[in-house]
Order: sequence, then structure tokens, then C-alpha cells
Amino acid sequence: MTNPTAALDFAFDLSFDDVPDDVLAFARRCLLDIIGVAAAGSTTDLARAITDHAARFFAAGAAPTDPAASMFFDGRRVSPAGAALAGGMSIDAIDAHDGHRITKGHTGCTIVPATFAFVEAVTATDGRVVSGSELLTLLVVGYEVGTRAGIALHSTVPDYHTSGAWGAVGCATVGARVLGLDRTQARHAIGIAEYHGPRSQMMRVIDHPTMLKDGSGWGAMAGVSATYLAADGFTGAPAITVEGDDVVDLWADLGTNWRIFEQYFKPHPVCRWAQPAVEAALTLCQNHDLASADIERVEVATFHEARRLDTPLPTTTEQAQYSLPFPTAAAIVRGRLGVEEVTGEALVDPEIQRLSTSMIVTESDRFNGEFPARRFAQVSIVGTDGSVFVSEPTEARGDPDAHLSDNEIAAKYHGLSTAVIDTERSLRIQATIESLGTSDEAPGAVADLLRLVTNPT
Repeated sequence: MTNPTAALDFAFDLSFDDVPDDVLAFARRCLLDIIGVAAAGSTTDLARAITDHAARFFAAGAAPTDPAASMFFDGRRVSPAGAALAGGMSIDAIDAHDGHRITKGHTGCTIVPATFAFVEAVTATDGRVVSGSELLTLLVVGYEVGTRAGIALHSTVPDYHTSGAWGAVGCATVGARVLGLDRTQARHAIGIAEYHGPRSQMMRVIDHPTMLKDGSGWGAMAGVSATYLAADGFTGAPAITVEGDDVVDLWADLGTNWRIFEQYFKPHPVCRWAQPAVEAALTLCQNHDLASADIERVEVATFHEARRLDTPLPTTTEQAQYSLPFPTAAAIVRGRLGVEEVTGEALVDPEIQRLSTSMIVTESDRFNGEFPARRFAQVSIVGTDGSVFVSEPTEARGDPDAHLSDNEIAAKYHGLSTAVIDTERSLRIQATIESLGTSDEAPGAVADLLRLVTNPT
């Protein structure tokens, strides 16, 4: 085992001035995107269940010095671990958050709620004022460490684990910096987080979609708990995803290779693996002016994991989000794919159901060979008159080599958030995030942001 100096030195020594401006700008857009998804997610049955659970079973301590944090768009104060649990699962409730191709998962879904929980806790208990510069630096640390932990886990174990399995390591690293742990305590925190991070098998929930989703909330909770345990003297085994000899190269380029840029952004609130088919179908319909009534059936060639998204008649939003035929059909019928197309009455729309149940999805050896670095689908639409329209091999919009523009991210954020909160509040959140770490940052900006994103809707 190697000494974990690279990860710990980066986490403790990185200053705001060390972070390039384009990295800081990217961290702001990641944060804006996540908060929009959190707002939309707060309206789901999943979010209601997990926030009620956290309020009941993760109550904040009675003493004023006990750490506590507020849940996103809920307002109730619970323990930091409870706030991280609820936040991660509420974000995950609407599958529209940023992600990473090689980790096959989502870093920000764990890092953002855990970071906010830590920051609010130390603000309340220690009276510490956390600046926007420090908040952005914490998020960068979390994305860089969490992403590398995910790559390391996937490269060293045979099972495909959810994001919470490795996101916990990033959360504990952020927490070690916020709580001011020493290097020994921080090493234990990371080790505890990795050991107790949820090694949940992702393909189980792909085959049987439920509220379990991507394990992000559980990973955030594990990472936060690990940090407080280490602060109290609890010890942990060395984290092999950080210290293993076979992953040392992953950690050697911290601070020079900014993996936050490798995050993708989703234009649609469904599993990333379904989105190439959605994009291809939308493009065909737009290019050929096709209406769903003119379509007999749709055929999709894609990669194995996407083919496993096989729930043509979902009865819950979780099933709709982890389906390929249903959102592709919904996009064709409605001409778009937003939250409304994977919730409520859309689930029983007879025209969507017709196209979804008749869809033929097959695997392509070529597309299997490209996964996970690239995710392709090719769509063929067969018309009622026998005409056939075939797409090019298509990837989803928003990948690292073709990121969504700032305007697209902002439009997505407002589309998600203003369905839940008023426009003025949505704009204030955006303006506050965009001011973090700049000369426009107002005094108490972070405290204001915490209130804006945690007050009840």
C-alpha cells in the first residue's frame, strides 16, 4: 500500500487561488445544475419518504453545540448525516443530474448535499463564516477525489457498484477539510467511508427499478458519518481505492488534470444510457416531420447495459426513468422529454404505451465495444406506410466533448426549479451561485444560499 499523501495533500492544501478560473466556472455550473435537480426531486414520493425518514430517525441533537443541517427545499433540521442522506436521494429522485462516463455514475449527487451539510453544521455550531471561495474549493476537492475513487473502484473490482460506493470517499475527504481533521484522522475518515460505502449492485436496480436508485444518498450519509466518527477517534482500514499500488497513477495528477471537466450534463431526466436513443428518435422526428400517429414501430440498436433498461409499461417514475422504450416513446409522442413525460398522467398515455410496448431493442457488438467511454444508439422508425427512417449512430447531448452551453444549463435549471419555487427565488439562487468567489459576492452569500436552497417550497 502506498502512503495517501497525494489525496490528503490535495484536499488539505488546495487553495482557491490554486484553482484555475475555468475550473471554478465549471464548479458553479455543476452546482447550479444540481440545485435545479434537487428542487424538482423534492416533489417526488421518494423525496417525501426520505425527508420524513430523516426527520424521524436522524433528528438533530438537543444541545446547541450538536451539529445540524437543513434538508433541501424542506427546512427541517436534522443531523448532518441525515441531511446528506435526504439530499442525495432527493437529487437522485429525478435522474437529471451531472455524471461521469468512466465511473458510470454521479459524483455531484453525493458531494453537493454532503458539502452543504458540513458547511451549515460548522456555521451553526462554530460560528464559522464559510466564504464562497471556500465553498467552491470544497466542491472541486469533492469532484476530483470522488471521481478518482469511482474510477479506481471500477478498475479494481468485478462488480458494478452504485455511485454511493465511491462517492462516500469524496464526501469524507471534503468533511475532513471542513472539520479541520489532522492527516491521521482524515486517513481514517476516508478508510471508514470506503469500508462502509454502499457496495450496492447497480444492475439489480436497472433490472428492477425502485426508489433505491444509485445509492448516492446512502453514500453521502456514509461519508459524513465517517468524518464525524474519525473526529471522535474511530479508526478505519486504509482505503484501497486511494492507497492501492494499482491505482497510484490516478492520484498522481491531482491539481493538474481536472477531472471535473469530464462530467456530462443531462438534457433529459432519465438514465444516461437511454438518452442516445431519445436523442436519435427526436432528431429523426424533427428532420422528417414525423408524428407518432404516422409511426408503426421503433427499433433501437444500442449497448447491453442500455438494453437492460427494459420497462416498457412503467407504473412509477423510477421505472420510467430506468426505461429505454418508454422515454423514447414519450419523446416521440410529446416532442420533448422533461419531468412531465416520466411522471403523472404520461405513465398512462395510450399513445406512449403503444409505441413503447411495440419497440424492438437489440444489442450492437460495436456499441458494446465502445461502452463505457462512449454510449451509442441507432434508431430506425418504421412508418405506417412502410417507409423507414434510420438515424446515424447517436450519442447523448451534454457529453464532455460537447458540453451543454451555459445558456442551456441555465434554461434547464429554471425549467426544473420554477416548477417548484417562484421565479424570484430561482433567480436569486442562480445569481448567488454565479457570484461565489467573485468580486460580486455579497457578504454572507453562502449563508444566504443555504437558506435559499433549504427553505420549504
